[in-house]
Amino acid sequence: MRCPFCGDPNTQVTDTRENDDGDVVRRRRRCLHCDKRFTTYERIDLKMPHVIKRNGHRSEFDENKLAASMELALRKRPVSTEAVDAAIERIKSRLIVLGENEIGSAQIGEQVMQELKRLDKVAYIRYASVYRNFTDVDEFSSVIREVQP
Repeated sequence: MRCPFCGDPNTQVTDTRENDDGDVVRRRRRCLHCDKRFTTYERIDLKMPHVIKRNGHRSEFDENKLAASMELALRKRPVSTEAVDAAIERIKSRLIVLGENEIGSAQIGEQVMQELKRLDKVAYIRYASVYRNFTDVDEFSSVIREVQP
C-alpha cells in the first residue's frame, strides 16, 4: 500500500478492525518514510456475470429487473418483502457461485421460477406462463398439475 502523502510503498499496519457485519476490514496505517497516518478499507468485490439475452445481446446484471419481474408475478399475493428479498439474494448467490463471466437469461429465468415455486404457486404459474410463452391451454394445465399436491 503506497502512502497517499509521499507515495512511498513502505507502510505499516498499526490497527485492524472489522465492522459489525464482518464484510469490511478497516486498517490504520503509518508511512515508514514520512510518518503520516491514514486509513484503508478492505471489502470483497464480487462481480455479477453479464447476461446474454435470447436475442444474443449482452447486458449488465440488473438486480432491479430481477426484483421487478418477481414483484409483477407476486402482485396481490400474500408474500412478504423480506421473503422476496431473501429469494433475490439466493439467486444472486447461486449466480456468483457459478463463477461464470456470462450467463444466459434462460438460466436466470429458471432460477426465478424455482424461487417463485417455493414462495407462491400462483406467482410461479403467472411467471411460467409468460416466461415459457404458453401457446395453448394444455401447456398451462400441465404447469398447474405440476404444482398441485
